[in-house]
Amino acid sequence: MNPWSLLFSGAGLACWPRTAVRLPLTWRLPKAARAYWWPLLALLVLPFLGIGWAVATLVLTSTVRQEHRWRARAKAALAEAELTASVLRAMISELRAGAHPVAAAEAVAEAVPAASGRLRGLIAAARLGGGTADPDAPPALVNAWELAGRFGLPMAGVLDAARRDAEAEAGFRRRLKAKMAGPRASAAVLAVLPLVCLPLGEVMGASPLGVLTGTGAGQSLLVVGSGLIWAGTAWCRALTGRTASC
Repeated sequence: MNPWSLLFSGAGLACWPRTAVRLPLTWRLPKAARAYWWPLLALLVLPFLGIGWAVATLVLTSTVRQEHRWRARAKAALAEAELTASVLRAMISELRAGAHPVAAAEAVAEAVPAASGRLRGLIAAARLGGGTADPDAPPALVNAWELAGRFGLPMAGVLDAARRDAEAEAGFRRRLKAKMAGPRASAAVLAVLPLVCLPLGEVMGASPLGVLTGTGAGQSLLVVGSGLIWAGTAWCRALTGRTASC
């Protein structure tokens, strides 16, 4: 079989249309297995490359996992602020149009599908005359609702103040994300640069992989280097987090 036939076969497989039929049952790893998969990489590396590579793999996978979780939390916080602002804007519009708070909340649940599931408990509790404390509902809406009911304040005015706070928080997080994009990209490049230099050193004939694999000093340096990469990313997260809290 010549290389052209392999190339055309690969191109044909890449262009193969996706089937529209999906299996009704999909298997997924348990949640515990998805949360603790990363130490398995170190166990797989240990018999082949030694303890130094296993420790370095554990440190580097932990670094990637912590960075991913930190970015996911920042993204979730921005999405939460934007969703809260949208819910409060819709709620204020309904209240100023003369709707009852419960009816306004029901209209918001229909108008903002992303918040419909989170408003069900609040709507049910308010309809039954109980407390409005609901862990799933946006905290700003719950606090404003309770404050207006406790002190007899106009709910639209209280929600408008909460809406301004939510919009200010969302705007701050968007500006912070844009301003920190450059420093975070530089930190990511500096963290990945040592890993990129390994194949470059092999091409140049320096044989860094042989040193890091076949000698005890090399494996020790590998562990120290991976620890420095982890410390650098942790320091970058601490600096950007301090900037966000200022």
